[in-house]
Amino acid sequence: MASSENVFDIDLDSFDDKVLQASHQTPVLVDFWADWCSPCLFIDPILRETVNDYAGKVQLARLEVDEGDNMKLAGRYQVRGFPTIILFKNGHVVDRFSSARPKSFIQAFIESHVDLA
Repeated sequence: MASSENVFDIDLDSFDDKVLQASHQTPVLVDFWADWCSPCLFIDPILRETVNDYAGKVQLARLEVDEGDNMKLAGRYQVRGFPTIILFKNGHVVDRFSSARPKSFIQAFIESHVDLA
């Protein structure tokens, strides 16, 4: 799927720059997902729409765990199931949730951790 300014794909090599470093300026949600995972495919458009609604106040980095060495990141962050969405701020994990969730849940999750003023 196409990337946008606020929604983009990452991999092991770009993770530190596009997530850890970038999260010092803008909070970054990382979606750990897999192509074979039905809940992952369900939540993807909801995550994209929700992040785009916030117009740059939060970003979404999509990590396909089955590509290349990306599973190493899933191990580093103790991801046990897919999808798992982890919020990074200032280079650190702030919170996470797993499984497909409705837009209202994702909005509340973001709003509880991100200054939207």
